[in-house]
Amino acid sequence: MDATNKLPPRDDEGYLLDPGEWGDELAVILARQEGIDLSEAHWDAIRFMRDYYQEHQVIPDVRFVARHLAARFGTASRNMIFELFPYGYVKQACKIAGMRRPRGWSTG
Repeated sequence: MDATNKLPPRDDEGYLLDPGEWGDELAVILARQEGIDLSEAHWDAIRFMRDYYQEHQVIPDVRFVARHLAARFGTASRNMIFELFPYGYVKQACKIAGMRRPRGWSTG
């Protein structure tokens, strides 16, 4: 998929309706729309989220992603998720990772 192709269906906030339609190229497009250039750490968080979703069929809580990043990049990185996605885990990380909008979560 490239930027000239039609994006998969999304809700009115920009979240994918079907997380199965997500792919790396789509992540780059969605990140660009959020003003984010994906780094190795971004991809690490996104892959963890996708793997967790595949295994458990639920979106991982931000605490799990933060712990994963701290384990991978050092304990000083406990708040790394918020540095990577400054406008929020739900608003940016979940959207870029191709998750549906989590119900009952704020956009923070």
